[in-house]
Amino acid sequence: MDEISRYAVGLDIGTSTVRAVVASVMKDGRLNVIGSAEVPNSGMRRGAVVNLAGPAQAIDKVLGEVERMGGYEINAATISINGSQILSTRTEGKIAAVTANHEINQEDLARLTDVALEGEIPANQEILDVVPLQYVLDGQAGIKDPLGMVALKIEMQANVVSTLVSTYDNLRKASESANVTPEGVVPSVVAAARAVLNERQMENGVAVVDIGASTTGIAIYEESDLQYVGVVPVGSNNITNDLAVMLAIDTEVAEEIKRRFATGSFGENEGSVVIRWRGKDLHFERDQIDEVVQARLDEILELVHKELKKARYEQRLPEGIVLTGGGARMRDIDKFVRMTLGMSVKIGASTGLSGLVEKIQKPEFSAAVGLMLTSAENEGRAAAPKKSRKKSGKKSADKGPGLLKKFFGKF
Repeated sequence: MDEISRYAVGLDIGTSTVRAVVASVMKDGRLNVIGSAEVPNSGMRRGAVVNLAGPAQAIDKVLGEVERMGGYEINAATISINGSQILSTRTEGKIAAVTANHEINQEDLARLTDVALEGEIPANQEILDVVPLQYVLDGQAGIKDPLGMVALKIEMQANVVSTLVSTYDNLRKASESANVTPEGVVPSVVAAARAVLNERQMENGVAVVDIGASTTGIAIYEESDLQYVGVVPVGSNNITNDLAVMLAIDTEVAEEIKRRFATGSFGENEGSVVIRWRGKDLHFERDQIDEVVQARLDEILELVHKELKKARYEQRLPEGIVLTGGGARMRDIDKFVRMTLGMSVKIGASTGLSGLVEKIQKPEFSAAVGLMLTSAENEGRAAAPKKSRKKSGKKSADKGPGLLKKFFGKF
């Protein structure tokens, strides 16, 4: 019988939904998904916590469900962070070797990182990751790993991912209030990319567009490195709200219309649709629905295009766009994005896992799966017998480092 050494937990704390994925990590490193769940969330707005009690209760509930499925007590997880406060900043640093023929070591790279960060990141920003894009040794560029090499002058160009300190701290507090220690904090779109991209896509150039409920994240990869991260404050819930306003209906009806009848093939369907709601048949014209949905999708994609242009990648991605998030479930949305942005488009979903995988092989679970994979790479936690979850309450915990390891170093 395979022996379990530890478990890995991914906790995607979205504005409207919290999702969790738990996998057991075997002695040989294989991952076996033993539980997944999703519950509604409250107390957050566009990725930021505005009421600690809401997400704390949702986290406690979703982990209670996966604990019952997997039989393990969960007290730590790699969690997601979202919101337009996430910044991607290019920076560079330069140091000189201490002596001639000096072999570059970890201390040199740490000193180089300190120099690159000095004065570049505002004091109100928490650093989530520093991604070295290339090293330059005595003028020779394009070096990925300089450890052990010899040089008199060492330079580094990097992408620094950060967020507001208050957003970071409040998210950690919400997790700790649910008796969960964050072992890592990762932008949602970066986590989603970890689950859906392969090495070829990351090397050639690709963008992941994660359409969530109230935000849309963009992560760009090239030469296997994270080149840019951006988040815009519009998501699929805006489509629901638009339908509710324009059709003068309840948001629950609008959500049902969106799920059943919204499509990226605008103008191809005619006539009316019928929704049975509380004993009555509600009739709506298809062209009205298309008009509302297309207008909001146009806005979302215009903002995505601006992010691609800001990063100087709007025409530089051979692998095109991979769509994830709940918004990617809309029928033919890939077709509409392809026509609007003029790029190849795929719907992303996680693959290559064993166990209870049917539920998590959907775009909306991509971030939670990516967080679980990151947790596994960062050693996870020792397996423990299941206990009853304690009721949500404040729990002291060390803040932990903001600077994370590169997430894709073990591909």
